[in-house]
Amino acid sequence: MVRLIMHGCNGTMGRVITNIVKEDEHAQIVAGIDCYQDVPNDYPVFKTLEDCNIEADVVIDFSVTTAVDGLLNYCAEHSLPVVLCTTGLSEEQLKKVEQASSKTAVLKAANMSLGVNMLLKLLQNAAKVLVPAGFDIEVVDRHHKLKVDAPSGTAIAMADSMNQALNHEYTYNFDRSKELKMREQKEIGVVAVRGGTIVGEHDVIFAGTDEVVEFKHTAYSKAIFAKGAIEASKFLAGKPAGRYDMSDVIEF
Repeated sequence: MVRLIMHGCNGTMGRVITNIVKEDEHAQIVAGIDCYQDVPNDYPVFKTLEDCNIEADVVIDFSVTTAVDGLLNYCAEHSLPVVLCTTGLSEEQLKKVEQASSKTAVLKAANMSLGVNMLLKLLQNAAKVLVPAGFDIEVVDRHHKLKVDAPSGTAIAMADSMNQALNHEYTYNFDRSKELKMREQKEIGVVAVRGGTIVGEHDVIFAGTDEVVEFKHTAYSKAIFAKGAIEASKFLAGKPAGRYDMSDVIEF
């Protein structure tokens, strides 16, 4: 049984994970961390990790960027593995992720779903075949109106995955309105759409001469991210210090 601390337990994803773990025979949330306390839980909730006096095997984090620094410091100091799911981290925070991973196991993923992580691999293969043949790449990222980071971490991960396959020779264009000119040959366009209650949709378009190839992933429920995070926490429990991602959890 993997003992979990849910960091951001009273947020939307925290509540989804809490409900799913109740039905999981191999995991248990033993404590939660959240500044907002007015939500009933079956486990004790503390305002900070420093206040928590309950032993656990892994922390699952679905919180906010402002809470990540303290989380990383605590987990590094106490050698407590952490599944880091909060997106929109700054460059400075990404450096702290790497620093923390030298002292404890850190699994960071822009998207926890099985489907998205399989798609990242497929996109690499597609880029290797289609781009040399003259295809342009565009990524369209759609989320609900409450999501503040744009483009999403998943959209960036898709662009990064393809760029890796292309030897990191491509730049990203996030706003074509800034300069009216024809697209560069070696660029990936990334467009963010925010509205309504869209859980998450991502389209990757390979546009060539007289033909278009599209890859699409649609999330119909936040449960897919929660299930992935729970599986990641089971994988991470007991692992040595280092950086991990969902490709370590999922065997392609």
